[in-house]
Amino acid sequence: QVQVVESGGGLVQAGGSLKLSCETSKFVLDYWNIGWFRQAPGKGREGIACISARDGSTEYFNSMKDRATMSRDMAKMTAYLEMHNLKPEDTAIYYCAIENKYLDCSGYEDQYTGWGQGTQVTVSS
Repeated sequence: QVQVVESGGGLVQAGGSLKLSCETSKFVLDYWNIGWFRQAPGKGREGIACISARDGSTEYFNSMKDRATMSRDMAKMTAYLEMHNLKPEDTAIYYCAIENKYLDCSGYEDQYTGWGQGTQVTVSS
């Protein structure tokens, strides 16, 4: 059963910015960590960031850690991933998913469930 729905992807020029949204429910935000991942063509899924259900703290896992900011809005029941200075190699399908809140935030996809359908981000050079 899908627990999250991603949106906000699109076509952007190199150096541009995008803000992705991960819509979910209050129950999910209260009891599950939210993680962002991406999968580029021909590559495996890569963890980007996670926000903890326990205290809202964030962890960043990959080459985007200096260019991405994850946040959440409890009232809107949405988690966000803001990305800046985008590069062509950031082209991928971006997914969010949920992780048990009793685990520390991780970038390991095996610890996540409830994957959304993803949103395509394409960065042109």
